Amino acid sequence: MDLPDRRPRLPALTSLRFFAAFHVVMFHLYTMHILEGGGFYRKLASVGYVGVSLFFVLSGFILVYTYAGREWTKGEFWRARFARIYPAYLFSLVITGPSFFYVCIKLKDMDIPFFAWFKTHLAVCATLVPLLLQAWLPNAALAWNAPAWSLSVEAFFYIVFPLLVGWLLRSRRNTLAWVALASWLVSFALSSGYWLFKPDGVAHTDDQFLNLVWLNALKFNPLARLPEFVIGMCVGFLFLRSAVDRKWATPLLLGGVLVFVAIVTVSPQIPYPILHDSALAPAFAAIIFGLASRPGWISFLEVRPLVLLGDASYTLYLLHSFILSAYFSPFGQLRHISFWGIAIGLCIPIVVSLLVYRWIEEPARRKLRPKKATPAQVLAE
Repeated sequence: MDLPDRRPRLPALTSLRFFAAFHVVMFHLYTMHILEGGGFYRKLASVGYVGVSLFFVLSGFILVYTYAGREWTKGEFWRARFARIYPAYLFSLVITGPSFFYVCIKLKDMDIPFFAWFKTHLAVCATLVPLLLQAWLPNAALAWNAPAWSLSVEAFFYIVFPLLVGWLLRSRRNTLAWVALASWLVSFALSSGYWLFKPDGVAHTDDQFLNLVWLNALKFNPLARLPEFVIGMCVGFLFLRSAVDRKWATPLLLGGVLVFVAIVTVSPQIPYPILHDSALAPAFAAIIFGLASRPGWISFLEVRPLVLLGDASYTLYLLHSFILSAYFSPFGQLRHISFWGIAIGLCIPIVVSLLVYRWIEEPARRKLRPKKATPAQVLAE
């Protein structure tokens, strides 16, 4: 079946990226014990790590939407992807590197559990992180700039995308639905298997366990996160092949949001490994499909300020943890936890991300992308 050639930009999905990144920001404020309160608000912040799962599903969807059925070569695709992610990634390493290496070298005798493995394997970390390979080694995944682990995973997705897209392009709609379901079941089986068999020997895990080998492999290894990307790809093809009939847009969008709210509400009762990797992927897929269909009532997500924040969300995601730590907890001492202090602390990484996007990320991307960029490559940015 031919895919439609006309594919307009989907600004609501760009705005969605900002909310996903901000959810991760909320999570790190929660882990720093800065966000106080209870009820749904606290539960929402405590599961902010699921924003990365949304990124993975959205990445598969967007790449299919922009590249599937169009002419491009693997070299052009990989160069465009490199131009998209590496300039801001490298900038984040330059910014966060001095503090990371200072702790590992100058403070190597201090007992800081999070840095223990990094200190004894500093050369490995210094090699893997710039090469986007850290997620393949469980204990190295959070080295240097912790949020950057997901870019190591994305780099793997980009490598296998040209292979997967050709296979899925030849698949029927029913097959695509079954592949998406099977991918979710694989992800659920992996996380459930960890919870049931406890390979690290720990009865109960949560977001505070950062040095468990098998848990880190489940959370960070690119192969373990590939099912979420494949789900997004399948949903992308299903979306392109249902261009005429979008009557399910609002039910899917609202259904996905309701499932998200329900799972957040009962999140304390859901095993951490399952919640971290697999629980919400179907809900995110439904939300993405619904927003991409652009029902009229979601036009508020297409306003320019929100779309601009979505454009800058990649840099916000990469730099927020470092900025929040420097502002709220320099030298391990909490400060600025009044209402206005927290408000300023939230504004700083957002403003920095907008500036980096405007003056570093965008110019570098234009410089590095293929000279004769295809419409797909431009749209994918």
